[in-house]
Parts: sequence; C-alpha cells; structure tokens
Amino acid sequence: MDDDLVKRYIDIQIAMQGKIIYRNYVNIWDITLVAGVDLAYWKENEIEYAVCCIVVVDYNTKDIVESKYCIDKVVTPYIPGCLAFREVPLFLKTKCLLNNVPDIYFFDGNGYLHPRHMGIATQAGILIDMPSIGIAKSYYKINNVDFPMPLNEKFAFNDIVINGEVYGRVLRTQLNVKPIFISMGNKIDLETAMCVVENMITKDSHIPLPTRLADIMTHKIRKKFS
Repeated sequence: MDDDLVKRYIDIQIAMQGKIIYRNYVNIWDITLVAGVDLAYWKENEIEYAVCCIVVVDYNTKDIVESKYCIDKVVTPYIPGCLAFREVPLFLKTKCLLNNVPDIYFFDGNGYLHPRHMGIATQAGILIDMPSIGIAKSYYKINNVDFPMPLNEKFAFNDIVINGEVYGRVLRTQLNVKPIFISMGNKIDLETAMCVVENMITKDSHIPLPTRLADIMTHKIRKKFS
C-alpha cells in the first residue's frame, strides 16, 4: 500500500470535514424524487472494472422514474477508510447522465459513520452540494466500539455513540431481519434521514427501495459485461 497516497487521502478527508453541512435542508413533505446509488466490481484480464448504477424513485408512488449506469476501469486502489476515492469519480460520471434532479441521494455505504466522518455519502454529498444519506448493510467498527443491537421489532433503533458523539443509527427495518446502519451524509440531520429511509422501506426487502434497486441493477450489469 502506498503510504504517501494513504496520507494524502486522509489529509483530504480531514480538510473536507469543515465543509460538512449539518443543517437540515430536507422538508419531507416536499420530497418527490430519491436516488439510490450502488457500485459493483469485477476483473477481466487482471484489469479491474466497476459499474455505478443510479436508480431514481418517486418518493410517494415508489415507481422507478429513471435508471442510469456507467462503466469504467478502476485505477484507485482499495484503501480501508478511503473507499470514496475509488467510487466518487464514477458516481459523478453517472450522475451527469440523469435527466431528473433527485431531492436526496441514498448511498450504499456510510456517511458520518466513519473514522473521519467521510464515508462516500458525506464525501459525495459535499461535492454535489446535495442532501445525502449513508445506508450500510454491515457495520464499520470505529475505535473498537460495537453497535447496540436494536430490539427485534420493525423500526426499532439505537444510536451509535462513539467518544460521546452520535455517529449514526442502527435500524431494524423489518421483524426478524438484520439491521442496517444509517448516517447523515450532507445537508440532512439524522432524524430526517431516518424518516426518509423508513418511508422507502417496502415489504420486499430490509434495505430501502432506491439502494435495493441500484444493487439489483449493478448485479445485472456486472453479469452482462464481466
């Protein structure tokens, strides 16, 4: 691993912390479109490729409004805690293909729930200056702090507190399913993020509809091109 590259990425993340907008810019009554973002990877002749899929969903009807994808070679190495540097460039290319302007972006990954509060949802949310939410399926342990498991009830949750600060929230979206991990990205507070996420949960999955659809699409595209 290139130590100089790791240091540069971490320095950038620390510098970007001052650009996080904590003020809530989302009125849940005015939301019309939510975008789900996910990426998938594969290798071909030792060359790594990735596809980014964005699916835009109507917040009220849950209908798909549009879906776009973009494929490119991956040139940035995987560095724990710096995943956004691999994924954001392809996300930005894919975002340019959208015909609609989503009110919020859901990212399959973390936001504020990150050692430097710079998961992909936050880093990308700052760059596009839009409200964003991190929704992770697995827990990224920080400072050796475990998450408090919520009750086995629909929409039961617990805050994830590290060093006296709330980094995110663990949410059980359905009965008898694994919880997911919610954190603000940018321009939204945790309470509003929770409300929006809960509204996008359907009976078909324990993850919100926009990121579920993006995840399904990435698997289809990867299977087609890999």
